Amino acid sequence: MTERDSKRGGGADAGSRPSTAAVAVDVPEAVSVDIYDQIYHLRGTDPAHIERLAALVDEKMRAVAAHGSTVDSLRVAVLAALNIADELIALRSRYDALAGSMGQTESSLRSRAGTLAGMLDEVLEDRRAG
Repeated sequence: MTERDSKRGGGADAGSRPSTAAVAVDVPEAVSVDIYDQIYHLRGTDPAHIERLAALVDEKMRAVAAHGSTVDSLRVAVLAALNIADELIALRSRYDALAGSMGQTESSLRSRAGTLAGMLDEVLEDRRAG
């Protein structure tokens, strides 16, 4: 949801010809969104994503306003941002716990696979010898 300057750099050598190859550039598209009864004109490469983000912010702001008595939209926005930040921190914590658990599971599985491979090698050696 940002505006990007897409400048092509590089000067051509005196004897060289300019490249005719097409360069794919993500051009930010303008999209208008309504957040808490205010229209914002935003730019980004994925308008649908921007609309989903705006809908989430609008939803949070309206929930905060419904539970409080403040009519100050800045205060509502800050409280909504705090709610979103709280959700983000909780999700990051959950992600970190799951990622750690996956790392332990992967390590355990590798260890068990190594043990089983060793046992299989022993059985195969016994069969060859016997």
